[in-house]
Amino acid sequence: MPQDLSFYYAAVPAVLLVGLAKGGMGDALSLIGLPFLALVVSPVEAAAILLPILVFMDMISLVIWRKHGDWATLKIMLPGAFIGIALGWATSALVPGNMLRIVIGAVTILFCLRYFWSNFGPGAGKVVPPRSQRPVAANLWGTFSGYGSFVAHAGGAPFQIYALPLKLQPREYTGTSVRFFAILNAIKLIPYFALGQLGTQNLATSATLLPFAPLATIAGAWCVRRMKPQIFYPFMYAMALIAAFLIVREGLGW
Repeated sequence: MPQDLSFYYAAVPAVLLVGLAKGGMGDALSLIGLPFLALVVSPVEAAAILLPILVFMDMISLVIWRKHGDWATLKIMLPGAFIGIALGWATSALVPGNMLRIVIGAVTILFCLRYFWSNFGPGAGKVVPPRSQRPVAANLWGTFSGYGSFVAHAGGAPFQIYALPLKLQPREYTGTSVRFFAILNAIKLIPYFALGQLGTQNLATSATLLPFAPLATIAGAWCVRRMKPQIFYPFMYAMALIAAFLIVREGLGW
């Protein structure tokens, strides 16, 4: 277990940022937090240390958002996500995680830019109705989300590409996202153990950081509960865009 205070100078902000994201403030905060921890330990070790903390945060978020969520979206996306996790486990040593980061990030950037152009560019103001559920698209993006979550910790962007255009109420969207990734993170524990990523040392380090998780998660949920849809959706698209640039930056090694 790391004893150097410099480790905790990086790890505590990382956990706080990831906790805000888990509370519903957007995947970009999580992606900003992860590089903090990667400054002091290897990226693989950082992922292993954070996974148990993520599961703990998921439990808190599930309690906070227990009355909210869209089950139709979950049912239609989860089968693809399970396939994505299985593919990630099977090919973890074969497919470069950086390539996946670049592809997911580039697609998400285009997706977000289209939203901002349609809503704030020339000719903006046209009301775009919510998208209906689409089984093929849901399974496709669910698979990308499960795969990206396993091999590159980049599962949020594919989920947003499918779920944001549904235009759920902010609380329902957040509750759906919380349930989706809580299930994925719980399932990921099995292959992570099998791959030797969750040893005693990393678990002990995770335990020292757990006390910071509830505060940040509850704070993120508090902010989302007070956002109107007119603020929530531009904010979420902006967070997705920032996350996408961070994903591409990490994939390119900049």
